[in-house]
Amino acid sequence: MPNEPRPQTPPAQTATRGRAETPIAFVQAIATAYAARGIDPAAALLAAQIEPKLLRKSNARITATQMEVVSGAAMQELDDEGLGWFSRRLPWGSYGMLVRASLTAPNLGVALKRWGRHHGLLTQDIDVQVRVQDGVAQLQLHEARDLGDYREFCVVSVLRNALGVACWLTDSRIPLLRTTLQFAAPAHRASYRVLFDGPTAFDAPIHSLQFDAGYLSLPVRRDEAALQRMLQRALLLTVRPYRRDRLLVEKVRHTLARHPEHCRNANDLAAWLNLSTRTLHRQLKEEGASLQQLKDAVRRDLAIDLLHRSQRPLKQIAQAAGFQNEKSFIRAFKGWTGQTPDAFRRC
Repeated sequence: MPNEPRPQTPPAQTATRGRAETPIAFVQAIATAYAARGIDPAAALLAAQIEPKLLRKSNARITATQMEVVSGAAMQELDDEGLGWFSRRLPWGSYGMLVRASLTAPNLGVALKRWGRHHGLLTQDIDVQVRVQDGVAQLQLHEARDLGDYREFCVVSVLRNALGVACWLTDSRIPLLRTTLQFAAPAHRASYRVLFDGPTAFDAPIHSLQFDAGYLSLPVRRDEAALQRMLQRALLLTVRPYRRDRLLVEKVRHTLARHPEHCRNANDLAAWLNLSTRTLHRQLKEEGASLQQLKDAVRRDLAIDLLHRSQRPLKQIAQAAGFQNEKSFIRAFKGWTGQTPDAFRRC
């Protein structure tokens, strides 16, 4: 798109900071795209502080920031956000256009379907679809033609980009249950522990990212202003994992409200959610919540609902909301609403 902002490039001195875990094979694929256009990749490699001799070392690794810089430089120099993967170039701004088309979706499920449908308008070389079965969502990538030497780099990049966009749109980490890839395990297969969380299966029947289908119901939380800020460093969505997990908060709320027998303490709740207690507290903290806050919110909502819908005595409502006595319930309710339960009921 003509008005799409050019990305901000991280300072050169920071490019090599961090753990070098991205396989050099992806940079080799970028160099192949340069060669196909008869252009020297030296400037892009220099910007990312990647020594050209590393391209001859199959076991070499670079940092996530180096991958961000070299990819961004190549996309602009080649004017191809597909970096040679497809039978036609994807001009600068193509992937930003896909995100923009998804901004007005009511939830992630609709947004991802739009993203895949519009990707098909850019190129018919691949097809990206969302499928749901038995509570598991699959983001599937189908190849319509032989991608040749670009196959691994293309499939990994598109899947990671789609996942990064999904996380950004919902402002939520989306942990993967499983990744399946049709190609054989590469020599750098150990890097896939970093590229995709959860187990990765190679020589699979289909390329897919699999995750809890509950994430598809999360609302889209971004707008045009947020998009403009994101596009300043859009490649971060592809090279770095998202940390915040909004679905966990909803799962905790649901469990506290519907399955109180599994919520006697944090250990019981974590076990019910198939998490460690430490992970439960850490992820809630990353979301800006705490278990106690969520317990209070569930108790408050239940008490308010019972006061509105029933004439049950306060003692019974206090017990239903998990309080040991009526006095402690009244004190807590006044702290939540500024009113006593009786005064609230009369309003």
